[in-house]
This record gives sequence, C-alpha cells and structure tokens, in this order.
Amino acid sequence: MKKGKLELTWVGKDERVRLEPRVLAEDAAKSYGDPKAENMLIFGDNLLALKALEQDFAGRIKCIAIDPPYNTGNAFAQYDDGLEHSLWLSLMRDRLEQLKKLLDPEGTIWVCIDDDESHYLKILCDEVFGRQNFVANIVWQKKYGPANDAKWLSDSHDHILLFARDKEKWRPNLIPRSEEQLQDYKNPDNDPRGIWRASDLSAKTPSPSCMYPITGPNGKIYQPPPTRSWVVSKERFDELLRDNRIWFGVKGTGRPMVKKFLTEVKGGITVETWWPREFADDNKIAKYESKDLFDGDSFATPKPEKLLHRILQTATNDGDWVLDSFAGSGTTGAVAQKMGRKWIMCEMGEHCHTHIIPRLKAVIDGEQGGISPSVNWKGGGGFKYYRLAESLLVQDADLSTKDRPVYIINPRYNAVMLIRAICKIENFRYRNDGRMHGISSESRFLHITTQLLTQKYIDSLAEDIGPNQSLLIYATRCARGLHLPPNVEVKKIPRDLLAKCDFQEEK
Repeated sequence: MKKGKLELTWVGKDERVRLEPRVLAEDAAKSYGDPKAENMLIFGDNLLALKALEQDFAGRIKCIAIDPPYNTGNAFAQYDDGLEHSLWLSLMRDRLEQLKKLLDPEGTIWVCIDDDESHYLKILCDEVFGRQNFVANIVWQKKYGPANDAKWLSDSHDHILLFARDKEKWRPNLIPRSEEQLQDYKNPDNDPRGIWRASDLSAKTPSPSCMYPITGPNGKIYQPPPTRSWVVSKERFDELLRDNRIWFGVKGTGRPMVKKFLTEVKGGITVETWWPREFADDNKIAKYESKDLFDGDSFATPKPEKLLHRILQTATNDGDWVLDSFAGSGTTGAVAQKMGRKWIMCEMGEHCHTHIIPRLKAVIDGEQGGISPSVNWKGGGGFKYYRLAESLLVQDADLSTKDRPVYIINPRYNAVMLIRAICKIENFRYRNDGRMHGISSESRFLHITTQLLTQKYIDSLAEDIGPNQSLLIYATRCARGLHLPPNVEVKKIPRDLLAKCDFQEEK
C-alpha cells in the first residue's frame, strides 16, 4: 500500500498483454434495418473489441453501462460466472482501462455488481478512474420479497458503481416527475399562475433574523416549530404574502406554507442513490420481459429495461453514444434504441445470435414490451453487425518451434484487410485513395505492399509526397542497397509489427 493511496494487489497484476487493435468486419447478412444506422453490434472478445474501437471512438462515449460477471461461482445457461479471484480482477482491470480511453470528458461509467466483488471493484475503479471521480454507489432493489431458502441473509439489492471521467465536468440530468409526483400539484384557490404544492415554511437550521410570529387569517399566532426558524425573513414573508404565495389551508386555519408553482420549480427531480423497484423495476420484471421476447427461452440473468432507462435518462441526451461491452441479452442497446441514443454492444457468447439479434430486430420492428409505451416507441433505425477479425499475424505451423515461433501474415487476410489492420496498429486512418493507404495527419502517409520493395518502387512513391510530408512504407520483402529519401521510412512485415503488439490466435 502506498502512502495515502489504497491499491489492490493480486497474483498476476503486473502481467499485461500488448493488445492488437483488430479489424472489425461487417457481416451484412446479420445487420438489420436502416443501412445508414451507426449502431454497432460486435461479436468477439470484448477486450479486443474495445481496442478495435479505440481509434475511432476514443473520448466519444457519453455513457458506459456494463453488467460484468459477478463472479458468484454459479453456472448459467449462457455463461459461467466463476473465475479465480485474481483472474477476475485482471479481467476487469484490463477492460476498465480500455473503457476509460473511450469515455467522453463529460462521460460516466455505470457498473452493476453484487456483494461478492463490489468492494474490490470499487477500489479497482478508484485506481483506474481516480478516487476523486467516484460519484455514487447506487443501491438497486433487485428483489421484491425475501428468499426464504437463503442460508444467511436474503440479498435484496445490487450495487451500481458510478464514476465520471471527470467529476468536475459532469452533471446529471434531472428525472421527469412521475404521475404520482405530479398529483401533489393542485390549484385549490384557482391561482392564475397554475398548479402548485404547499411547501414547509420552516428551516432546519434556525436563523435569528427569521424568528418572528405570523398572524393567520383567523387571527391565530404561529411561531416556528421548536429548534427551527422560518425559511425567510419577515420582510421577505410580507412580500410573499402580498403576492399570494403564502397558504393557510382551504379554510385559512392551517399553519403557514409557501406555494411552489410547477412552472417555477426545476424541470425534474434530482436522482437519488436508492432505486426501489417502483423506480427501476426488478429482476422479476426482467424475467417477464425476457420470456415475452424469447418465447420462454429467457436469458439467465437479464436486467429490466426500466433500470437502463433510468441510467440513460440521468447520463445521456438524444444522439449521445452509449456502450455496453458485456451485452448479455442486449438490454442496453434495446433501451438506447428506443431512447434515440446511438449504441455499441460487444458480446462473445453465442447468445449474441440467439438472443441479442432477435431482440434488436423486434425493437426495430416496433415491439411494445419494456419501456416502449412510456417513451412512445414506434420502431425504426437499425444496426450493423461486426465480427472481430482474426489476428493479423499467426505462427507458421511448419517453421515454428516451441521456443522459436515464426510469424506470417494470416492466410485469411486479403489485401484490404492487411492494409486496414496495419493502419490500426500504426494509428493511421485508412483511406481507399490511390497509393496512399493511410494518413495520420495532413503531412504523414502510409503505404503497404507485399511486393518486392525496390529502389524504383520507393522513388515512384516519393514523387507523390511533398517536401514537407513524410511516408511510412510497410513491406514484406525489400531489395538490397536501398537509398531512402530523408522523409521516407521503411518497416518490415512481420518483424516491426511484432514489436508493436502481441498477436494471439483465437483458442
């Protein structure tokens, strides 16, 4: 433990992989709806998917909402939820670090978890996002009643750890008032300013300037309650009285109250840290929603749509980007779609195809479950389905040994995939424009070739760039004795790529 700073330690904490930024390949047959839609469903390992997104989405995601494995030791139909504790910590640390890179400067991350790992996860998030950026631990009532078969106590809640990318820059949205809350506003005296509610005129902290008697319409004298004072001075009270903002009840015999007009109060309510089932639904509701969606073949551990609705209400506005890298049954994307947000989801389990895609198609077609009636959802939009490409470099089965692996370009890669992959690794923007395959600025370009790189080849490329521009060439083979202009650099495939990141084949 460092002085003044609490850090977790675990076996393997210092072991890190240099992630390969993989190519995302669209499978148009699985995409659905509006072909212009920007929403993305990515099938593949979520850590590699997050790295693949980094180039295009760093600093752009307004809200990350994830429901990672709780590490309870249980096995569910769609996934196993039991990792050795240190492995779970490494898994979460690596993903949280990548997620942080994607967060907007005014963005937030919301992480659902239960008591098994919540306290460790809080400290881990402190390390990644900074303890000063911790906003709140929201307590969500996931169960309505006790579990009578509980061995110890019946767990009735989950945690939602909320961190901001920069707490000083982020402010939550207000939540619209419910119909029940609006019922508190009435207009018994037909005030032309509209409906209002009576609010306490006394204050908890007494002020000497606000200690005075008030005479009611019936002549009764009212003093502040014991240990309290009025909330306004005598002069201000007289102004409110003349403006018909003081209420003594329908018969004029009640204690003085101040009128709060709906048109003058904040446009909603401040979000609290206790989310009862009436506010955000519970697991039972989530199960009903899942059964309705999947004809009884429900997802093992779904979250209710209303829970995600509350998160996105608080953290986003129309058109903002939302990301869920543990997509599960696709609740985050479904809710984001209905709320007019743009979304990205990552999932590596086969339920990506058995649950998420059918659900999203139903949403786009206008299904009326979950929050659909409350947000007046009529359908529309679309998404693109992407597969995470295989590793760019693979070991040559004929030449590699256990102690001396020999890498080659993945035979499954065509020329365009090769170019796009190297552009990502070198952080160039891919472009399909003549001989310059990538650009990192207005003055630096990238060219990639599997042909023999000769002096004539280099001189020809050099003619395409100006004196204040530079060129990086990646080649598999180079002729001897090449003379390079000062603004041209040559790198070899695969040697120089191996120095950039770790290339790991899928198991």
